[in-house]
Amino acid sequence: MFAGVGKTREEIEYALKLGIYSFNVESEPELRRIGQVARGMGRRAPIAIRVNPGVDPDTHHYISTGRHGSKFGISIRHALEVYREAAGLEGVEIRGVQMHIGSQITKMGPFVLAIRKMTPLVERVRELAPGSLEFFDVGGGLGIRYRNERPPTAAEFARAVVPRLRGLGLRILFEPGRFIVGNGGVLLTRVAHVKLTPVKRFVIVDAAMNDLIRPALYGSYHEIAPVVRRGNGRRVTADVVGPVCESGDFFAEGRRMAAVEEGELLAVMSAGAYGMAMASNYNARPRPAEVLVNGGRYEVVRRRETVKDLVAGETVPPWLM
Repeated sequence: MFAGVGKTREEIEYALKLGIYSFNVESEPELRRIGQVARGMGRRAPIAIRVNPGVDPDTHHYISTGRHGSKFGISIRHALEVYREAAGLEGVEIRGVQMHIGSQITKMGPFVLAIRKMTPLVERVRELAPGSLEFFDVGGGLGIRYRNERPPTAAEFARAVVPRLRGLGLRILFEPGRFIVGNGGVLLTRVAHVKLTPVKRFVIVDAAMNDLIRPALYGSYHEIAPVVRRGNGRRVTADVVGPVCESGDFFAEGRRMAAVEEGELLAVMSAGAYGMAMASNYNARPRPAEVLVNGGRYEVVRRRETVKDLVAGETVPPWLM
């Protein structure tokens, strides 16, 4: 699947050469561009319109993507008209219908409502493309437990949505990325030192917002625990912060946590989704290594970056020498 609101001509060509299963079309200009590129290559591009059902997923507004004011997709009120245009374009083939209402959704109601709103549209699209419509992609967004959330299990999700989808007779696609990997990842960081001020205790660590930006970007909660638990049980209130030159460089603020000391290792939990994928080299910081662990076995699967890596692509123009 190829999603995204700004697909370039070069990307479309590349995807067609690779035999992409479907493009998720986000706008009319993009639909026409895909059709034009495919026609120029002597092909027909398989497409699905990304439809906004206008459902509030009750999540952070940065990751709510299926409302009518979103930059993503096409309103359900306008989608059939766009599908009619697609049916008349030589360079495209209608293969599916797609929606994605948001991320970190912890209730079933928004999913059920969105599917109920989308089902009549799917049936109308089937009438437009009776021989080619293959799938209905219900998107992703199923949440995980970061703190005290109680998101649906896979079985609960299936019980709620499968009866509403079975009668369509289509292939059903689902995109459970965070659900699969979110709680499978941990960010390990070492305490540089503990700084005491008249008003706060700061636990300063060697990881930073460039390694895991979710707390700074979304105010997200990640459990933080010492890797080795000591027996004294003393607890303190502290901010856990990194060394980047931003006040937003924190993993926790006002957190009640185990008292820790310089040199201790801390585990920042639930870092498997939107951790390394959103990491950067901000403040000229090399990104950390990634280690795959299976029971007592482990392997470095992405080496730690070096300062040399940061400048490897740079050149000095001769006229500055």
